Amino acid sequence: MSDDPGGEIVDAARALAASGLVDAFGHVSARRGDAALITPAAPMAAVTSPGQLVELPLGDLGELPAGAPKEAWIHWAVYRARPDVGAICRGQAPSPLAVAAVADELPAVLGQGAIAGAPVPVFPDARLVRERDRGEALAACLGAAPSLIMRGNGALATGSSPGRAFARLHLLERSADTWLRAAAAATPRPLGDDEVAFWQAAAEELLGRLWNHLRTD
Repeated sequence: MSDDPGGEIVDAARALAASGLVDAFGHVSARRGDAALITPAAPMAAVTSPGQLVELPLGDLGELPAGAPKEAWIHWAVYRARPDVGAICRGQAPSPLAVAAVADELPAVLGQGAIAGAPVPVFPDARLVRERDRGEALAACLGAAPSLIMRGNGALATGSSPGRAFARLHLLERSADTWLRAAAAATPRPLGDDEVAFWQAAAEELLGRLWNHLRTD
C-alpha cells in the first residue's frame, strides 16, 4: 500500500456509498505509519478529498481526535491488535445483519466467501462501539479473521489496502446472502479446510481484481 493512502480511502468511500452496503453511517480507514487516516463523521458520498480525512493516532489514546466518527475506536483497536491489517471498511451490509440475528458465526459455503472468512465471527453486543474498551472487545472477537459481523450493527472487513477491504466487505455480503438462501432450503454444507485454504491463498490477487471492477469512476 502507498505511504499516503488518502486517495484510495476517498475512492473506497465513494464506492461504498454507491454499493448499497452503507447508509448514512460507515467509515473507511488505512494505516499510515504510527497512525491511521479515517473518513470523518459524515456520509461516505460526502467524502470527496483526502483533506477531509482525520488522522487517528495508534498509540495510547485517551479520546478520539476531533472530526473522527465515534466508532473510530473500532479501527484504533483493530490496528493495534493486528499489525497485518492495512485498512478497514465498515458498513451495514444487510445479509450479514440477518445472519447475526440467527447464528453465532458465518461459515463459508462458496469459494469467494472463504476470502471473507471461514468462519466469520459475530460480535454479540449490538450496542454502538463508542468506547475504547468496547473497541478492544471487538478486536478480540475478530481475532485473526479477515471480517467480522456486528450483531444488530453492521459489519467490517480488513485488507491490505482500502480498496481490498471494501472488496472483502462486498464478498462478505455475497457469502452471507448465499448462506441465507441455502439455509432456507436445507442445512448449508461449509467448504472443507483444503477448499478454504485454496481460496484464501488467492485472496490478495482476487481482491485486487474485484476492487478494480467495483471502483467508481
